[in-house]
Amino acid sequence: MAQHIGIGIGAGLVSALLFGVLLKATPLAILLYLVAPLPILIVGLGWSHKAALWAAAAGSLVLGLVIAPFMGLAFGAYIALPAWWLAYLTLLGRESPRGLEWYPTGRLLGWIAATAALAFIAIAVLSSPNHAAFDRQLRGLAQTLVQARMPAPPRATGDAGRAGTPSAEADGADQDPGADANPQAQADADQADGTRTEMADALARVVPAFAANGLALLLAFYLWASARIVKISGRLPRPWPDLPSTAMPRITLAALGAALLMCFGPGYVGVLGIALVGGFSAAFALQGLAAFHDRSRGRPGRTLMLFGLYLIVFVTQGIALVALTLFGLADTALDRRRSQDRPKNSPAP
Repeated sequence: MAQHIGIGIGAGLVSALLFGVLLKATPLAILLYLVAPLPILIVGLGWSHKAALWAAAAGSLVLGLVIAPFMGLAFGAYIALPAWWLAYLTLLGRESPRGLEWYPTGRLLGWIAATAALAFIAIAVLSSPNHAAFDRQLRGLAQTLVQARMPAPPRATGDAGRAGTPSAEADGADQDPGADANPQAQADADQADGTRTEMADALARVVPAFAANGLALLLAFYLWASARIVKISGRLPRPWPDLPSTAMPRITLAALGAALLMCFGPGYVGVLGIALVGGFSAAFALQGLAAFHDRSRGRPGRTLMLFGLYLIVFVTQGIALVALTLFGLADTALDRRRSQDRPKNSPAP
């Protein structure tokens, strides 16, 4: 037990260091920050979830004392506790007449989505306890992004279009310097401003979904990578599951429906609903990918089909994930592969 505590504290300090270098804001610092959850996941899967909990506590305490209390809380809420929780669920098992049955990978995928949304809402509340302030921050960020993609053209003034001409100089006293030379151009500019404002408002509304979506994909990758590392070391107590047969239970559809209703709620309730929709969309996209792997097994040209699928996802910069999300939703709703998943991975949900 003492060894687990020492290993956990060491992993927490390493993870905290990787998280803390983000303050330097260099490309290398960002890269190191992205792998910050791995040490906690590795000790959680290779030793015990208690070691991961010690890692989370140690990293949060050190960051809070050395840098700032907010950094410690942010590390704990966004990095450490999600990593500990996923490691705990991964090694959760129960005895059955068929032997030890491990926590279903489908349910684990659903928890990855929910964990990503909860981590986002936790960091949002920590940074802006007042929802109005948080909403202003999101709108400012969205306006900056929209302005960068759609810069406003310079406006023409009444004397700008005729500057330097004799008639402009002669009539200068009779003209309003602020008048627009072209009313239609002014109307078009005002309409463009309105369009940019509407786009910024819409973007600010869906930012939590995009953030939770990306975090869910990262958490899934972190869990897979850390499990592979621990498996190679020979310390992974759980047999490697058949990942292509992963299928989330139908209760995740009810959770997604509840999240959609929460989107219309006030304050952070609505933000959490939007984040849950984003997290579950990532989970269903991963299930769609798993279903494609599963259904293509034994088919001629499978390697070429998989290569084409990943190439499309890469070329379209993730737009193809929308199709995979719909495929995953249909796979869960129809429940065609559940009988294949139960004997291999887990008991019936």
